[in-house]
Amino acid sequence: MVIKRRRSVLYVPGSNMKALAKAAQRGADCLVLDLEDAVAPQAKAAARENIAGFLRGGGGSGKTEVIVRINAPGSAGAGADLEMVASVGADGVLAPKIEGAQDVHAAAGALKVAGVPETMPLWVMMETPLAMLNAAGIAACAGGRVCPLEVLVVGSNDLYAGLRARPTPDRAGIFGLLGGCVAAARAYGLDIIDGVYNDFADAAGFAAECHQGRVLGMDGKSLIHPAQIETCNRLFSPDEAEILWSRAVVEAFALPENAGKGAISLDGCMVERLHLEAAKRVLVLAGSGSLTAFENK
Repeated sequence: MVIKRRRSVLYVPGSNMKALAKAAQRGADCLVLDLEDAVAPQAKAAARENIAGFLRGGGGSGKTEVIVRINAPGSAGAGADLEMVASVGADGVLAPKIEGAQDVHAAAGALKVAGVPETMPLWVMMETPLAMLNAAGIAACAGGRVCPLEVLVVGSNDLYAGLRARPTPDRAGIFGLLGGCVAAARAYGLDIIDGVYNDFADAAGFAAECHQGRVLGMDGKSLIHPAQIETCNRLFSPDEAEILWSRAVVEAFALPENAGKGAISLDGCMVERLHLEAAKRVLVLAGSGSLTAFENK
């Protein structure tokens, strides 16, 4: 199992050469090079060429996960998008307008037909009422042998519009759906990325929504502006108390007297094996160890 940091996921329009040129130096864990919503129809061909040039030049150079959001599978531009990805490579493809398991299978099949490597991960947008109703079925597509589904990405703007719900600071209109989406992701071992916060000048509001997303169980958040990256990385990282507790849990289970035990007592609390697995993940995400180092403990 590979644990990846996906705290900050910055959208970069393929039509914006200036933003592309600086994207890899911004400090985001992931970049989504966008060919869909952020690009006007008349600019899509040029955006495709811009992204191809970025990827040929090394893209994130291994430090940043680089994902290409294609146009909706089956649309006029999707085929050309996938041919470009197949020719220059990327760390993954993000497919929009996914509403059920059949769409996931169709997207993976389209990637294969275009010549994209079968090991390239597939990310999918969760942005419509039907997608939310079918979240479990979509997530159940995880583990496919061709372009395996790896990440769910919430598209909150489209979701609000589809529901005719009103955006509010507490996200009451979509809060239950977000929780269901997290449950689906966790049930099938997927990562899940929260939706964007549109007012990038509202630092306090953005921080509050990051906190809410982390409380829900999100792995990270989609971003529309580089100014949001530092706050996002900090709030989606384990804090010092989590790191200290996790290190104590790993060390306690590594003691000879606790070998094979399903539960132990630590500082007056009962700690189970499930807490050990969570502690290992915290330490990896905090940069306090590697997954390999913990596998035999």
